[in-house]
Amino acid sequence: MATKLGVNPTSLYNHVPSLAAMIEDVRSLVSAEIDSAPLRTLAWEDGLREWARSYRRAFAEHPRAVPLLMTNPVTASVLLAEYEDFAVAARTVGWPDRDILPLLTAFESFILGSVLDMSGPTVVFDPRGQEEQFPTFASAFATLDDEDPADPIATRAFEMGLEMLVASARPPR
Repeated sequence: MATKLGVNPTSLYNHVPSLAAMIEDVRSLVSAEIDSAPLRTLAWEDGLREWARSYRRAFAEHPRAVPLLMTNPVTASVLLAEYEDFAVAARTVGWPDRDILPLLTAFESFILGSVLDMSGPTVVFDPRGQEEQFPTFASAFATLDDEDPADPIATRAFEMGLEMLVASARPPR
């Protein structure tokens, strides 16, 4: 961050009291772009979809922040307010309090994993030259020729995974 600003890294501490505070400031800036209103205004499943897409878009703009933000607990009120919306919506559909944090963590792990997936190569696996050894996988890989070269998998994988998560997002009876 300091290099990008053209200052000495220790100069940043003239503006923030600690590394943890700086991390929370970054978290606040990125998280401010997440729209948790759908969790308050839409049906549970629709709200989850819109919130998750918003979360992904916000962090897609800053994928390198994801590993950094995983180093400290969340205390940023902007994100805690969004977590409150998630918790209220989850409780409303019947999730017990003890399961709300694992449910939120499952969604966040999936969303942030998708962000990291987007920030790498567009295709992370390549069986070319090994088609005889892995014929089924190579056949699946060949279908990528028909996809958008800029985003052949990441968005489709996100939407597919999101639908699977949302389909199981009701509390067990």
